[in-house]
Amino acid sequence: MASVSDLKLGKKLNEGKTKQIFELLDEPGHVLVQSKDQITAGNAVRKDQMEGKAAIANKTTSCVFRLLQDAGIKTAFVRQHSETAFVASQCEMIPIEWVCRRIATGSFLKRNPGVKEGYRFSPLKTEMFFKDDANNDPQWSEEQLLVAGLEPADLTIGRCEVDIMNKSTVAIFEILEKAWATQNCTLVDMKIEFGVNVSTKEVVLADVIDNDSWRLWPAGDRSQQKDKQVYRDLKEVTPEAMQMVKRNFEWVSEQVKLLLEPQTVGRVVVLMGSTSDMAHCERIRKACSSYGIPCNLRVTSAHKGPDETLRIKAEYEGDGMPTVFVAVAGRSNGLGPVMSGNTAYPVINCPPVTPDWGAQDIWSSLRMPSGEDLFLMV
Repeated sequence: MASVSDLKLGKKLNEGKTKQIFELLDEPGHVLVQSKDQITAGNAVRKDQMEGKAAIANKTTSCVFRLLQDAGIKTAFVRQHSETAFVASQCEMIPIEWVCRRIATGSFLKRNPGVKEGYRFSPLKTEMFFKDDANNDPQWSEEQLLVAGLEPADLTIGRCEVDIMNKSTVAIFEILEKAWATQNCTLVDMKIEFGVNVSTKEVVLADVIDNDSWRLWPAGDRSQQKDKQVYRDLKEVTPEAMQMVKRNFEWVSEQVKLLLEPQTVGRVVVLMGSTSDMAHCERIRKACSSYGIPCNLRVTSAHKGPDETLRIKAEYEGDGMPTVFVAVAGRSNGLGPVMSGNTAYPVINCPPVTPDWGAQDIWSSLRMPSGEDLFLMV
């Protein structure tokens, strides 16, 4: 991976508690975001060095932004440049932290007496806070943001921009929540920031998303929390305690990489009455493959071997993977109805229509006994 020295850095545009931002002379409109080995809490009231944090945070941020971009979210992220830095589109930041919550905990409980920890927000709870360290980042309403007259990169933040940020915050949380769920980890809440791209004047997700940005509870258990809250909760900062915090951050950075790996979330199982239907079934498998959906082909006749048909059904029900069955049989089509009457999974009838028997094949796939849900695909 390249080093920062490979780039021609211009002036330092900004420096925060955990990162520095530099102009890139050879890439107009882009900046270098350089992470620091510093961890803070309480608006830097607590501040410590944690060797290796810059690399951990940069790896986490780069993976998260790639995941969000793959899902269609507009971000400032361009590419990871080195172990501790990434290249981003230059933005003027909107001085608002957007917070999205699934579970009530932390500061929300202090601001809302009577709400018990663990209360689940459905729909998600969104809040915004004006970035002002001197006043402990006061909570703002949408109305306050609208009348503030903020103009980052000469773009007035009005109703349209507020709606974009509000809806994007929810979408970003839901994407990451579902991604973390694949690792049996609960995304409890998170904070993000937006900026205005100085070149395109678009509102985009900017800044960073790393282990400072969220609460993560493996298996939904707060006692296993892996986020920065562990550091906030330390009664005394000792070398041993900092090693524990670092191990948590490293765990998150390794798990985040898994979120980028394709997840097999379901499959299609095509059941054909005989091998004479193979060409028709191959077209179904090819269509599934174009969407990245695994597709298995099996031969079974509900008329000639009902026990075998139900055994195959049980085989796919047994591993818990979501499955859609497609029944390919013509003429007196009993395959679809038998499957539909014996499984809770969706069943689609897709008869191999021919000029001679086409109308009869479809008719036999439409007449179902009462109490059965069956779909027809032709």
